[in-house]
This record gives sequence, structure tokens and C-alpha cells, in this order.
Amino acid sequence: MKLDRYDLKILEILSRDGRITKSKLAEAINLSVSPCWERVRRLERAGVIEGYSARINTEVLVKRTPVWVQIELKAHNAESFARFEALVHATPEVTECVAVGGGVDYLIKVEADTIDAYQRLIDRWLTGEAGIERYFTYIVTKTVKQARPDALPREPA
Repeated sequence: MKLDRYDLKILEILSRDGRITKSKLAEAINLSVSPCWERVRRLERAGVIEGYSARINTEVLVKRTPVWVQIELKAHNAESFARFEALVHATPEVTECVAVGGGVDYLIKVEADTIDAYQRLIDRWLTGEAGIERYFTYIVTKTVKQARPDALPREPA
């Protein structure tokens, strides 16, 4: 899909403020409401805009202890990766997981109630069938940057 400067501006604004009114959005990109809204609908139909959501400050609700964990698996085959990834999906305390190269298999973010709760989770994984060879724990001491907006192209394609 070819995007022009108006489309990119719409995406930039909506990524920051999904609740902006149609008229304010149109004003911000220098178009009238109807053409602006038609562009939004086109971006939605094309799947460029997948949906709208609220950022929830979970710190207000429950204090969690964020921990980053480096995971190396014992075996490196499709079955082992699938088993570990299924475990990650089934574990609500895991809020992020990426598969990486360079000697480590996964980096995961665990948000546990306490360090003790985190360690009990890891102990269950180690005694279960997760297939973990080695893991390294990194306790978060300070969040420097979080939840950047989706990276958008700076120029029309």
C-alpha cells in the first residue's frame, strides 16, 4: 500500500492519541473532515490500522517487579522452540518475549508480584519440561524508556 504524507501524519497522530476527534484530526493534517475520515477508513480496511486501545498504567493497580531473563534452551529444534513458546504464552507473568540470535535463544520480561514469586516461576520451569539449559536474571532497577510509538516511515514511499 502506498502511503502519502497525509496518511503518515494520520498514523503518527493516531498512534499517540487514538481518541482524537474526527474534526481535530482533520484540522491537524490540514484536510476537511470527510476526506480525512475516508483516509482513516481506508487505512483500517487495508489492515494498516489494526485497532485502538488504551495504555493502562498497571503500577496504579498493582505493584509488580519487572525482571528480564536470558534463556538458553538445551535443544535447538522446532519441537523445543514450540514447547518453550507455548509455555511462555501460557504464563501470564511473561509480558514480553523475543527470540534472538547470538548465543542466547530468548529474552523474556517477567512481571511478578515479588522476586520470590519470580524465582518460584523459574523453579517450576526448570523442574518441568521447558527444556532450559541456562538462564540469567536481570532485576530492573529503573525504567529509562518504555512503550515507544510504532515506528512509522518518515517519508512517503
